[in-house]
Amino acid sequence: MVTIGIVGAGLRGRLFAEALHNRPDVNVVGLAEPSEEVASQARAATGLPVVSSHAELLESLDPDAVIVATPDFAHREVAVDVAEAGKHLLIEKPVAMNLDDAQAIAAAVHRSGVRCLVGFENRWNPHVVQAKAAMDSIGDPITASATLSNSYFVPTTMLSWAAKSSPAWFLMPHTVDLILYLTSRRAVSVTAVGSRGVLAKRGLDTWDVVHALVSFEDGSTATLSSAWTLPDAGDGIVDFRFQVVGTEGSVTADLSHQGLTVVSDKYRSTWPVAGRIGRSQVGPAVWMVQDFAAGLVDGGDLGPGIDHGVLVTELICAIEESISSGQTVQLPAPRS
Repeated sequence: MVTIGIVGAGLRGRLFAEALHNRPDVNVVGLAEPSEEVASQARAATGLPVVSSHAELLESLDPDAVIVATPDFAHREVAVDVAEAGKHLLIEKPVAMNLDDAQAIAAAVHRSGVRCLVGFENRWNPHVVQAKAAMDSIGDPITASATLSNSYFVPTTMLSWAAKSSPAWFLMPHTVDLILYLTSRRAVSVTAVGSRGVLAKRGLDTWDVVHALVSFEDGSTATLSSAWTLPDAGDGIVDFRFQVVGTEGSVTADLSHQGLTVVSDKYRSTWPVAGRIGRSQVGPAVWMVQDFAAGLVDGGDLGPGIDHGVLVTELICAIEESISSGQTVQLPAPRS
């Protein structure tokens, strides 16, 4: 039996608790949440104990592993303390929003020898799984592109901490990981631009749109785009598309439009692989956390680890640096 605690009892924390409910050889012992309002909602939704801090969760509930589902900027203290307590980790992407924090978490994970999964949930997305399986058939990658954007609803309503984040930090970890995973290439430089001002007029001083050109060691390239300014009147809150073009073919996916549309008061695309099907909760985040728990039980592979998570943070830091400087940023060579 593996026992798991969850730090952060918001939407994601509750999703993970539900996903692990009644899983074989897994017991969620409780959650930690400093907001009493959120904690009360989580108790009602999950029926689990909710304590006020990660320190209390570690001391009083003593889980074997901890899921860090706090806001992106609040990972370091929790993750370092959890690793130093000898607990295995699932950390939501990005590992951290600066390289200092990411490296501190990685150092704690390596010192303690605990296992760690970074939550790049699209590794469990059926479109991505099939795209990866098809990569051998398209030859060597020449170029790739990925767009992942949200409507205004996400930064203005869904995320209470959007002003402390940006499309680069909230969305691009997914697409950076996606392109690195599909192409298996090492990025060597980044050139990026961004615009801001529209969200600022709505009280959020952050980037509206970020575009990045990533160059790889073999001469191939990738373009990444993310925005937080899609109209709420559109057909969904997410626009997610990607393509890899190779010497012998290509792989293309449109995850925004999966063949199901609903027209009532508005036209919208609906993702069929989400929510519940029969007795089972489904979706990439669900399958990711279930695989994490299963890997702890059977000792199998967990998925992308802490060093890959640091690499993604490093690349997004380079994107921010390039936007600020107006220059191409060279990425450091891999550490031995």
